Amino acid sequence: IDPQGQANRFLKTSQAKLQLKTVKSSDSTKKIQQTLEMGIRVGQPVLLENVLEVLDPFLEPVLANQTYKDANGSLVIKLGDSVIPFHSEFRFALTTVIPNPHYPPE
Repeated sequence: IDPQGQANRFLKTSQAKLQLKTVKSSDSTKKIQQTLEMGIRVGQPVLLENVLEVLDPFLEPVLANQTYKDANGSLVIKLGDSVIPFHSEFRFALTTVIPNPHYPPE
């Protein structure tokens, strides 16, 4: 919860060396998904800004950390229709400017 944008500035500064990728909730689902997929593959942090009270369902596997090991023993995650390798250094942050958001448990 970041009405003044302080968390955004902190994340952008502190994660700059790790090449933080930033997307906005107003960006297309395809762009958000592509950015997330690349971050997950290479261990790059991703910041999703200006989140509203309704989250896209495709984010659920990432938010719930639904990773598993494939037949080769590699850690993977299913994102949309793709199963992608999950890099252990991947980090995901969401910020909203809504001062008192309500997010249902599901």
